[in-house]
Amino acid sequence: MAQFAAGAARPAANASVILELRVDDVDATYARIRTLIGAAVQEPTTMPWGNRSLLFRDPDGNLVNYFQPVTPAARARFADKM
Repeated sequence: MAQFAAGAARPAANASVILELRVDDVDATYARIRTLIGAAVQEPTTMPWGNRSLLFRDPDGNLVNYFQPVTPAARARFADKM
């Protein structure tokens, strides 16, 4: 979790689950929903494992991660799931 956003997940506080959804374009999605989600926990960032990720909280406080594989290795991991 520290590689996403240190301290973002908090056990026993309705904040320890992350709902992850793959999107076609993280940056375009963020631009479209920015005013709806309020402050992002982590704005679009390319993670060390090759996914571009946007982390925010839903109205109940659950973490939501919109991600997009962007490096060749990350895209290869998802090639059979497209």
